[in-house]
Amino acid sequence: MLSKRTIIGLVVGSIIIGIGIYSLISDIGLQTVEVDETFALGESTSYQIRANSGGHQLMTITGDKFDLKLSSPGDGLQIPMKSYSEEVTLEWTHLEDGITMINIQNTGSTDLHIVATLNITVDPILFTYHLVVITAGMVIIGFSMGFTLRKPKGF
Repeated sequence: MLSKRTIIGLVVGSIIIGIGIYSLISDIGLQTVEVDETFALGESTSYQIRANSGGHQLMTITGDKFDLKLSSPGDGLQIPMKSYSEEVTLEWTHLEDGITMINIQNTGSTDLHIVATLNITVDPILFTYHLVVITAGMVIIGFSMGFTLRKPKGF
């Protein structure tokens, strides 16, 4: 017969393992991120877009005046620091795996509005985090099984 603490440990451990497995599976492949942000006068922002080759990106920047610098991996899209006014639409596809760096500074007299649809890959370190969560669930189940075998002193 399983004790009450063992059953609680099994349930909690199973839930944690389930969350870890779901997160691990949902982070595989390209993820689409929708960006809709507004920046006030003088504010700046930067984006780091990690994508595999073939990742399609679309970004529209609207504002009175702004500075933009973009560098994409490989021989992809490269834009040196340059001032723009009104609206700029950038559309590109990653030719190589890597990170695209975008720096934008609002230098105009109105707010800067950025709308983007980005296809990104998740940071590889998150794979390890998901494995740690799954392992934690297994440890909880293992400790809770100890309550069935022999009740430890102090419990």
